[in-house]
Amino acid sequence: MSQISIILPTYNVEKYIARALESCINQTFKDIEIIVVDDLGNDKSIDIAKEYASKDNRIKIIHNEENLGTFASRNIGVLNSSSPYIMFLDPDDYLELNACEKCIKILNKNDKIDLIWFDFLYHSNNTIIKNKILQDNIFSINEYCQYVISHDGLCYWTLCSKIIKKEIYAKALTSLAYINTKLTMAEDALMYFFIIQHCKNIQTSSLNIYHYYQNSTSSMLTNNKKRIENYIKQETQIIKIMNNYLKNNKLDTLLFIFLAILMQNIKFGQNERKIQLYKKNYLTYLAYFKLPLKINRKRIILLKKYLKFIFNKKFYQ
Repeated sequence: MSQISIILPTYNVEKYIARALESCINQTFKDIEIIVVDDLGNDKSIDIAKEYASKDNRIKIIHNEENLGTFASRNIGVLNSSSPYIMFLDPDDYLELNACEKCIKILNKNDKIDLIWFDFLYHSNNTIIKNKILQDNIFSINEYCQYVISHDGLCYWTLCSKIIKKEIYAKALTSLAYINTKLTMAEDALMYFFIIQHCKNIQTSSLNIYHYYQNSTSSMLTNNKKRIENYIKQETQIIKIMNNYLKNNKLDTLLFIFLAILMQNIKFGQNERKIQLYKKNYLTYLAYFKLPLKINRKRIILLKKYLKFIFNKKFYQ
């Protein structure tokens, strides 16, 4: 049986998927399973994956019946995996060739570890930034919560920087089985919110083994109004799920604080998107109401009403 299942949720990534698959196939640790989840794009991504699968029986391709988004595609991959550990690879990224070998060495030393969190190599504007944030440490869940809370600016919920015990992921998934909405924004944070509750021991690692690319189609870079509105809607749903869970479940105080901070991080990100969306309307408003100075007072009153609408109704509804 394979030891690690690498899951690639795949949608319109024909430019990159060969590089991602090559980084999986050529891992120095060979006892792996590579699961490509076809989310029904309209390019040649799956044709490329099939060509690789015909030459390597470790590659399994699963076809969704409809376009489901990253969240559901990852979960389908996990449910069809056969390894005790799972990791996720977005097909526009790739792995260091010794990524699995390095992680297995850590796991072989301590089989009590539920999750390994490693560092990224960020690719942006033809430069590579090597993160030097994490140190090699093993934490209990309380120690881990304290560690994250005491360090500002950590993007600790990203699933692509993790290796996770499948049984832990499966337990977390039971809390989210009712979700049938297509999620492509903050889906990592939602899954992580439930994963962390089932972890007892977490390893942070100084390894830089995942190459992360921020390309022009990234959700963080889009200026498409409909896409931004959709992301805000998804984040609202995720915040509601988290908030309801925190209200209706008794948790250890430190874990509760940790999860509440995670929820607030999603809110902050959502507010940034709201600013991005509404500032265009605000600029249009200013241009339209460039009235003569003699009716400046009227303009100020209207501007105040507009700002009240944006900040009270839109941001904090």
